Amino acid sequence: MAPKKASSRACISLHSLSYDIVDSVCEQIKTISDRTGVGMTGPIPLPTKKLKVPVRKSPDGEGSETWDRWEARLHKRLIYIDADERAMRQLMRIQIPDGVKISIQIQT
Repeated sequence: MAPKKASSRACISLHSLSYDIVDSVCEQIKTISDRTGVGMTGPIPLPTKKLKVPVRKSPDGEGSETWDRWEARLHKRLIYIDADERAMRQLMRIQIPDGVKISIQIQT
């Protein structure tokens, strides 16, 4: 008898300024997937978004035009996991570190 396929999948997207934190959360999700035996695809690394902001060094506007260039890199990962009730309950209990934004969408 073939195993029953899940009727829906969950799309989990992770965003953070630190790739180490994103990868550690991905590893936690992967261990939950292995423990519960549900199918998982990913983590799929999406392109890193570089946010650049040029700012004048001189606050008064006098002197030569010198600029500071501030940059923030936004790292994103995408994970697809079968939406099994037991696995989803364990996913909701993961301790998400500060600085990580996570969103879960159920696809039928």
